[in-house]
Amino acid sequence: MSTSPSPCYVITGAAGFIGSALVWRLNQLGHDNLILVDALGTDARWKNLVPLRYADYVDRKDFLEGLRAGRYDHRGIEAVFHLGAISSTTEADAAYLMKNNFEYTKELAEWCATHTTHRGLIGKHPVRLVYASSAATYGDGALGYADDHAIVPDLRPLNGYGYSKQAFDLWALKHGHFEREGGPVGLKYFNVYGPNEYHKGDMKSMVAKAHAQILATGRVQLFKSHRPDYKDGEQMRDFLHVMDAVDMTLHFLDLKAPGGLYNVGTGHARTWLDMMKAVFAAMGREPLIDFVEMPEVLRGKYQYYTKADISKIRAAGYAKPIQSLEEGVAAYVPYLDQHERVLGW
Repeated sequence: MSTSPSPCYVITGAAGFIGSALVWRLNQLGHDNLILVDALGTDARWKNLVPLRYADYVDRKDFLEGLRAGRYDHRGIEAVFHLGAISSTTEADAAYLMKNNFEYTKELAEWCATHTTHRGLIGKHPVRLVYASSAATYGDGALGYADDHAIVPDLRPLNGYGYSKQAFDLWALKHGHFEREGGPVGLKYFNVYGPNEYHKGDMKSMVAKAHAQILATGRVQLFKSHRPDYKDGEQMRDFLHVMDAVDMTLHFLDLKAPGGLYNVGTGHARTWLDMMKAVFAAMGREPLIDFVEMPEVLRGKYQYYTKADISKIRAAGYAKPIQSLEEGVAAYVPYLDQHERVLGW
């Protein structure tokens, strides 16, 4: 581990999927004065930390206690990337979700708002908070997928996870946090896939799940459609490679990019069949797909269509090209072929 000088960035959820990829990219860019925050349990996410360079690792509970006690005031923290969360869309304990996804984020936001940095703009400005909101806040998509602040109060998430993210977005809007210069940024990640997700169990992307199914049986299972306007396998998602998600996230280190809510996606909706064909193609096999009944518990909470409107992040200066589904899957499958080796190994 290295302790090179500033700038100092905090990354919560740093051993997780997007968090560890973000740290990896920061290391590539020459940054290793990083405070990594997570709650390492009994799964294998600790492996994501092994190739990374950072200054300190802190348990998520200890980190909040340290902020309250002023233990990090001398570190010159310039930005907090808050990617840690309870991200299971099937988590039923609403109190658990609100404590971890709403209250924790609120405390970080209040700390960032009352601590300043000289970075990026003339004079002192609040420490920039970049946090993970979620595309799950859009619910069934009845109001579309535009990251417009005006529609936020009317959104109706379909699960407790989505609501816990929506609750913080509403709180930040109500208290005017997004309107500050250098104010917080809430990123609504759509369907992200790529290396470092092996520890996520049932929450892994369908690229990883399909790869495992194909190796085991030569076939893939997809849910049948329970709506007449969508054929089996033609339910649609906006699929985004994790490194594109990371680059879009790091764009907001530039304080000239205004705070607010932003979609993080490709701007294109693709079918599950498109994804499966891309996986089979990357593995050099002909597609063999079976359709199975969707569990009853999911039917009323299932999104049949998502597509990120990314015009806002483009207007905020993000100009990099974004990989297509076929390009991203072709880049990811070799990692899966090597037993999901972590980035950099």
